[in-house]
Amino acid sequence: MGRACLLALGLLVCAEPGLAAAPAWPSPGQELRYTVFFGNLRPVGTASYRVAPDGESVLTLKVSDRGRGPNLVAKLRLDAAGIPLQEHLVGVDYWQTPIDESFQIVHGKAAWSSVAEKGEKKLSRPSYWVTRTAGNPDLGLLAMALFGSPGHVLPLLPEGVARMEAAGSARVTAKGESRNLTLYAISGLSYTPVYVWIDESGLFFGRYDGFATVVPEGWEEVALELIRIQTTATMARQKTDAARLSHRPAGPVVFKGARLFDAETATVRPGMTVVVSGNRIQAVGADGKVRIPRGAQILDARGQTLLPGLWDMHQHFIEPYGIRDIAAGVTSARDLGNDPEFLSNLGKKWDAGEGIGPRILMAGVIEGPGPYAAPTQALADTEEKALDWVNRYAGYGAVQIKIYSSLDPKLVPPIVGEAHRRGMRVSGHIPNGMTVAQAVREGFDEVQHINFLFLDFIPGVDTRTLARMSAVAEHAAEIDLDSEPVRAFLRLLKEKKTVVDPTLNLYEDLFTGRIDKIQPTLAPVASRLPYQVRRTLMAGNLPVPPGMEQRFRDSYRACLALVRRLYEEGIPIVAGTDSQPGFGLHTELELYVEAGIPAPEVLRIATLGAARVMKRDGDLGAVAPGKLADLLLVKGDPTKNIRDIRRATVVVKDGVIFKPAELYREIGVKPAV
Repeated sequence: MGRACLLALGLLVCAEPGLAAAPAWPSPGQELRYTVFFGNLRPVGTASYRVAPDGESVLTLKVSDRGRGPNLVAKLRLDAAGIPLQEHLVGVDYWQTPIDESFQIVHGKAAWSSVAEKGEKKLSRPSYWVTRTAGNPDLGLLAMALFGSPGHVLPLLPEGVARMEAAGSARVTAKGESRNLTLYAISGLSYTPVYVWIDESGLFFGRYDGFATVVPEGWEEVALELIRIQTTATMARQKTDAARLSHRPAGPVVFKGARLFDAETATVRPGMTVVVSGNRIQAVGADGKVRIPRGAQILDARGQTLLPGLWDMHQHFIEPYGIRDIAAGVTSARDLGNDPEFLSNLGKKWDAGEGIGPRILMAGVIEGPGPYAAPTQALADTEEKALDWVNRYAGYGAVQIKIYSSLDPKLVPPIVGEAHRRGMRVSGHIPNGMTVAQAVREGFDEVQHINFLFLDFIPGVDTRTLARMSAVAEHAAEIDLDSEPVRAFLRLLKEKKTVVDPTLNLYEDLFTGRIDKIQPTLAPVASRLPYQVRRTLMAGNLPVPPGMEQRFRDSYRACLALVRRLYEEGIPIVAGTDSQPGFGLHTELELYVEAGIPAPEVLRIATLGAARVMKRDGDLGAVAPGKLADLLLVKGDPTKNIRDIRRATVVVKDGVIFKPAELYREIGVKPAV
């Protein structure tokens, strides 16, 4: 039969079939390299592995994405089965925050230390240390160890169990060479399985996580085919899960005794009955005043609040996000930059019940070429190319164009003109060299991210770079929101009816998060999350220059204050996250209340307000006869305590009933109390 071998980011380990793996190291000095892609297969970096003359293994990951990206080096020593005995990981994470993690096993005791965690554990059996750094740069090494372990199962350190099982197959060819590959799913690391490709000899070939892709150098041309096959396999799994977790009523469904949130008036009407028939709301009225259809399923909603389904107006979907949105009550979501074919197919499958996820409204991103370009194929440096992308997106059903930071400002007017002619909205980042005021005058309907509004008053910032965030963290607190320039700016936004998508939760983490603490936005739910997920939550903040801790916090408070000003001035706000699906929207709504917007108004923003902005209020955004049956039932009253929005008991999308407790258990999350 020959030997089975596995390459995990360069580590070659071989074993006789049926036996535990035994290492056969590459020659000292030999380097094995992989290409890293983001988004639509835009190369952004490399991963490599080599063995030093003294037997020490060196694993590197270098990614450059718009001035950010991880740059990590891990030095390891492994035992005969590929289990780390010693590891030291240093470098910077995606946001350029320093990383320094160490691990070792001595006399049967494991010990680990980093800025974020420190501990030790007596071992009774081989266990695999997983680095805390989000993205797990040593994932290939874990795949190797699982491949050689009995039953493809390994205990994890500090806690948990990883399992690997086959999920699909492919045959790929590049430059005259062919390989037979098997797709494996690794569970125990995240909410849903992590996938890796291994060839017929047992060699680790690469992976795709829904956004990032890794393949060996020289095999880049097969990446798209692997993504297609993996997507087909994962969608088949989602279809099976959806059939099990979706509850399709045999007849009408009646909610009785509910507090009904009236999105039109932003008030609550107690003791209400709502009748759903098929995928539409049939009747709404006071308890005892509405005819209950014969044979209807009755849901007792006493002590609970019934709302329209929530909208997340800023997401970038990958397949696993859908179930997390629905569990949180998000039944409609706007994707602000993704592969249009992937997104179109994903939305169709979710709407057909072949997966679990919200309704998707698609925005197509258009970017300019350059060193800081976003990971998209939609790059335009001429008017002809820009207009071609507008029309291509329209053909995919996009309702909006999102302009990005590297686009030449002279292309903004023709893009706006063509998009508006095609009935599409225009929004985005602010191209380098423009201000928000200029973009609004040129026809922007909406601006993404609260930081861009501050940049009109912080001169000299290159909006293509990380400075568009760090400069705001350093200077937003200095800006007088009562000054005439700011007032004039707000008058312009109001006059033009410009919508703002603040994504406050993103800036709470970036400005106030610290690497030794759980991200502020997920702290309320951290205890409910899978253990290995919780470990990754102590990251995601900007590096803080010495002496600037308080300034960063004050600048975040300035972000809250500006959002309140937007509301007070009557400037439309939409609630988007650009972060964690589901949980991120709950936090975003809580932050609006913290900023000073009344909770009922916040709920209107996240329901009817969003539907009106997207011109979908004829069918969505309110609980009223004739509307589509997108509903959220929560314990308590979020108009009085916005945190009750986290306590969902029933979610309805298009007449299909979902039980959040079931969905959360499916992804390893403890249900809300």
